[in-house]
Amino acid sequence: MNPFEHLTEAVIKGDIETAVAETQLILDGGWGVKEVLEVGLFVAMDEVGQRYSKGLMFVPEMLQSARAMQKCMEVLGPLFQKGDLSPKGKVIIGTVKQDIHNIGKNLVVMMMEGGGFAVTDLGVDVSPKKFAQKARELEADIVAMSALLSTTMPAMRKTIEALERAGIRDKVKVMIGGAPVTKEYAHQIGADSYAPDAGSAVIEAKRLLSLS
Repeated sequence: MNPFEHLTEAVIKGDIETAVAETQLILDGGWGVKEVLEVGLFVAMDEVGQRYSKGLMFVPEMLQSARAMQKCMEVLGPLFQKGDLSPKGKVIIGTVKQDIHNIGKNLVVMMMEGGGFAVTDLGVDVSPKKFAQKARELEADIVAMSALLSTTMPAMRKTIEALERAGIRDKVKVMIGGAPVTKEYAHQIGADSYAPDAGSAVIEAKRLLSLS
């Protein structure tokens, strides 16, 4: 088993101590940050997302894998060079207006970051105007919205309308999710994609940007 396979296996298992040790071992062996990310960590989180989507992993296990990934990223942090690595895409994410649920959204953030995306988390109770402003300001590739209440779901349509008014709807993909949200609702309001869970959110994001 090569060192990258050891790292990947440790992250998938959520074995933080081993994952961090393997990351350092690979760096000490002369490999660069890019290789650690692309051959080790991203591969691991892709596998985690696939297993979760297939029901082979559950939320606590996925959270532990995400924590292992984050600890490895802390080791890599001081070695990052500006411009050395480019993200797979820029994602703006938040829970919609008048909705303050964030557990599912936070899990999506971790999985997206683990998948190589640059994520800007706007938090909860995010207005359509703020989504649109940030998407334009940061030149986002994807706007991801979460709603955990059926009463707040209409804010998703209003956000898409805000993107249209801002003149950027054709430049950004819209992904929605949350317990009461469905694929049919996504189609109804003109969203580009629906993700039922954090694992599939990464898969959908890559599909939207033609990365897979």
